[in-house]
Amino acid sequence: MKKIILPIAIFTALASCTSVASVAQVEKANQPFVWEGANLYFLLPDRFKNGNPNNDVNFNRTQKASVLRGFEGGDLRGIIQKIDDGYFTDLGINAIWMTPIVEQIHGATDEGTGKTYGFHGYWTKDWTQLDPNFGTKADLKELVEKAHRKGIRIVLDAVVNHTGPVTATDAVFPADWVRTSPQCTYQNYQTTTACTLVANLPDILTEDNTPVELPPQLVEKWKKEGRYEAEMKSLDAFFAKTGYPRAAKYYIMKWLADYIKEFGIDGYRVDTVKHTNEDVWREFQKICQAAFDEFKQNNPTKVLDAQAFFTVGEVYGYGISQKQLYDFGDKKVNYYQNGFNSLINFDFKGDAHQSYEAIFSKYSSLLQSDLKGFSVMNYITSHDDGEPFDIGRKKSYDGATKILLAPGISQIYYGDESARSLSVAGAYGDANLRSNMNWEDIKTNPETQKLLRHYQKLGQFRAKHPAVGAGVHQKISDTPYWFTRIYKNDKVLVGLDLNLGAKEIAVANIFENGTRLRDVYSGKTTKVADGKAKINTEYGIVLFEVY
Repeated sequence: MKKIILPIAIFTALASCTSVASVAQVEKANQPFVWEGANLYFLLPDRFKNGNPNNDVNFNRTQKASVLRGFEGGDLRGIIQKIDDGYFTDLGINAIWMTPIVEQIHGATDEGTGKTYGFHGYWTKDWTQLDPNFGTKADLKELVEKAHRKGIRIVLDAVVNHTGPVTATDAVFPADWVRTSPQCTYQNYQTTTACTLVANLPDILTEDNTPVELPPQLVEKWKKEGRYEAEMKSLDAFFAKTGYPRAAKYYIMKWLADYIKEFGIDGYRVDTVKHTNEDVWREFQKICQAAFDEFKQNNPTKVLDAQAFFTVGEVYGYGISQKQLYDFGDKKVNYYQNGFNSLINFDFKGDAHQSYEAIFSKYSSLLQSDLKGFSVMNYITSHDDGEPFDIGRKKSYDGATKILLAPGISQIYYGDESARSLSVAGAYGDANLRSNMNWEDIKTNPETQKLLRHYQKLGQFRAKHPAVGAGVHQKISDTPYWFTRIYKNDKVLVGLDLNLGAKEIAVANIFENGTRLRDVYSGKTTKVADGKAKINTEYGIVLFEVY
């Protein structure tokens, strides 16, 4: 993966943190990208940045929505603009996950005092098309290519479990595609998988291998759009090549894999994993990997590396302490053995209240033993977690330090780095977690800029050194607190909660005398002498790397 060493001036500037040198400008060939230590940015395209106001209203979505429950205008063009100006590069981001961008239901559901549209992307109408509110396939192609040129992977969001709700303008899928009852009660495996998540969210019959015809509403839609023959030809080729039955789940898997084959996306975050039988995901991973291999074969100049296709699952309630097994009460399921490289770690937001060492040693121990070869994706804030680590944004620095230095994949939720408000007047429920990105604060508020710089320094350190997320953790001293991380030939030394000014740490068993060290946080350098590393900085953090 291509890397960057940023000048100290970038860290001290109080500007709007716009474009800096690209990750692609400086290569550190001996430190390749590894998913186990990725620094991933998660966003809702509709809430991130409006890059094209001309696509803000489509399909007559003009009914008044409840606060933050309608389309706000964000799109792929806005994400492209922030890739172009170096925003993600400055943050040390090497993967972006966005909520689903496929075509959503055209109508709205009744929620509270108003309507709710599918701005979040989880209410699919047509898996084969992008929703024009988010942009076009040309936009997606440009986004992936520009991200890849800067060493940033793209992770889309896959919904196989359900369609969108039924509305006055969106018909229910046929009975051989979906169930509309019973509603899940989550008492055991059966009442979690063979049911609808909530009322009016038709559940795909993913356990059924019976061949079914296409839903008539899709046939009618494709004919109106003039692409029915092309879609059918593509489906025929897929089923002939794979030998899969024309069951509902395989149609959807094929449609989602097309985005891999056509655009070269690098991974899928998979929604509502525990609500289907686990074999569904094993097959999905096979189909995705085959599409990824086909893309690489057809586009050899666009291949980033030899990484396999990445899949991270949302098994709601899974935590790292459960190791490889999720317990339904009457059945335990190993999702790591059923198609997933990684699972979202719902434990981290609670663990983040513990000390650095308690978190780091526990996570390293589990990831280097029971979870060896796999990973977890940690977060402090998310789009549907109403109890995040710091809902009032009172501990932003602490949260940043813990999430970005913890073993595992770090997930920055858009606005964590700028203390975006998680409480909005008039909003209710998860809409509060999905407010618009606070770009104005980043431009004008010195405190926001200061927090952003903290995220940037830690993020660039993590992105440059796979040892941070994927390495073996070892505490060096308690007071002051120092630790090392080692991954293959990558080694870093970190000090936290240190005194301001002069700092000294014995490193005889870590670095040889004469080794030159750079503190990425301050930009200052030193040389190991007499078995010690000494440095004088105005910060309480030291991020030592060999240079």
